[in-house]
Amino acid sequence: MREKQAQFDPAVERIVAAIDPKSSVSVSTQLRGALEFGIASGELPTGQKLPSVRMLAKRVGISPVTVSHVYASLQSAGHIEGRAGSGTFVRGASGDDQRRKLGAIDAMIGNLLAAGREAGLSPADLSLRVAMAQPAVSRGIRILMVGNFHDATESYANDLRPHLSGTDTIDVVTLEQFDTAGGHDLIIGPRTLLPQIRERAPDVDAVAVTLIPNEATRVALAGLTPDAKVVGYSYFPGFVTIMKTGIQRFAPHVSNLSMVVRGDADEAQRIAEAEVVIYASGAGYLNRDLADGQAAFEYRHTPDVQSIRSDLLPAIEACRRKPKPARDAAE
Repeated sequence: MREKQAQFDPAVERIVAAIDPKSSVSVSTQLRGALEFGIASGELPTGQKLPSVRMLAKRVGISPVTVSHVYASLQSAGHIEGRAGSGTFVRGASGDDQRRKLGAIDAMIGNLLAAGREAGLSPADLSLRVAMAQPAVSRGIRILMVGNFHDATESYANDLRPHLSGTDTIDVVTLEQFDTAGGHDLIIGPRTLLPQIRERAPDVDAVAVTLIPNEATRVALAGLTPDAKVVGYSYFPGFVTIMKTGIQRFAPHVSNLSMVVRGDADEAQRIAEAEVVIYASGAGYLNRDLADGQAAFEYRHTPDVQSIRSDLLPAIEACRRKPKPARDAAE
């Protein structure tokens, strides 16, 4: 009875069930990647409670120490947080930034009150003036989008452009090419890359955008025949479990699914035996070697509209309200 009561949340259950102990990728790497990419894709939303270390260790068949290390690395990257007496939860990507911004606003309000006193203005007088103040002239925001692969990142940027104002611009760079902000006002990217983005450009605002399988991917998955022999191909070892979770979510009718990771010893043989190959972004080169009769499509993502509205657009407007940088004022 106790085992039945200790059920995981459905989202966590889907991810844990996709972990394959027979994979060439270690269970600990699968677990870390599944949780990290699960958070980045919104599969595990902000506030989602994660299983205890002991429960998760027992379920996936690894030691509690290993699970503790996985949780510690995710917490260090800012993806999860421990709450005393409550457990471990998915952390909001912009929580710290929001607190810093509110702190900065409080400091500016304090300075404004002090300046008002010197000018003989009461807090009520200042409040009236603030309410009547006209917003600054809108300026275009220069956005830089960082991703793992150029073509996929350019696709994400194209999906974002209709949501921007006519004066905003968005450029694309891969993480490998990314060095500095290069004069951009805001940097965006998948949540998995946010720690590295902030490390390389600490003085520029950065925001994560949730990526979900795009419509073409979902339609292709739904259209698979139930008896098709399907192989999912992951470019990164850490992505294999959450990719499998996504395939199973949108194609639950497919019973013959196996996962291959780039570099597996039997990679070529298993792909050759597949009727359908679903490959992660960055692995389009597989199309060159497919035989006649084999089908293949990319497991492509797109920015989630809800994330655009709740994460990206507010960040853009916050940048727009900031004083114009000296480099712009001189133009």
